Amino acid sequence: MTNVPLPPAPGTAEHLCLALANSIVTLPGGQRVDELNSPEDATAWLVGHNLAPEGTGLLSYCQNQLAGLREQLREILRSHTECTAPAPEALAGLNHALTAVPSAAPLHYSPGAGLSRVPSHPVSQIVAHAMAQIAEDAAALLTGPDAGRIAQCAAAPCDRFMVRTHARRQWCSERCGARQRATRSYARKVDKAPAG
Repeated sequence: MTNVPLPPAPGTAEHLCLALANSIVTLPGGQRVDELNSPEDATAWLVGHNLAPEGTGLLSYCQNQLAGLREQLREILRSHTECTAPAPEALAGLNHALTAVPSAAPLHYSPGAGLSRVPSHPVSQIVAHAMAQIAEDAAALLTGPDAGRIAQCAAAPCDRFMVRTHARRQWCSERCGARQRATRSYARKVDKAPAG
């Protein structure tokens, strides 16, 4: 797996949905970096975000489910930032992830520990439960107090999403901001150059 050479976008640490949406990014030069590129990469992503236990091994089918949810999230986030209606298929996919598995952890009793709530589901449902958590986070973010601060990075070709830390923030990282300022500065110099 190739690590994205950018620091996390603002809001990514707090929101699993942004972490998943930003698990694919377009770098300068057009190169796409995909953190879910293989079943092993998708497994590492889930484990790294505490959505699957160590030792989990996803199959291609599960990797494809997670990548599909990512595309649905990206469509919904994009439409939200552009103030347009999301594609019905994307909304249906997110809603399916929200409701596909029970969201409440059952109550258990053990003589030594007493009562506790422990999510228990077969290994085959690890991805479904992870997707439900991500979808719940997305629904809460998109309808919560930070919904108006969701933005997409303005530095082309970067296509990451973020929660703005202040109203004027347009870039997901200092690197993207510096690249955008350099592009504008170069454009001004070209415009001022005498025609020869």
